[in-house]
Amino acid sequence: MTRIRDVVRQALATGYLTQEAENQLRQLLTTRYDLEDFKAFMTLQEAAMMGRVKQESREKCNIV
Repeated sequence: MTRIRDVVRQALATGYLTQEAENQLRQLLTTRYDLEDFKAFMTLQEAAMMGRVKQESREKCNIV
């Protein structure tokens, strides 16, 4: 089973969070997860806010 930290690791490595990965995170966050997964998610949030990880969903919203 995929863990939150696995999805985060991939996004941090590529600098990109796909819509598929976002949806996977949403699903994983509805289940029980441990402190390491929570910390990984918070790291991803910070990286996205700082511009180190781009979100596919945000890029599609900006195309107008």
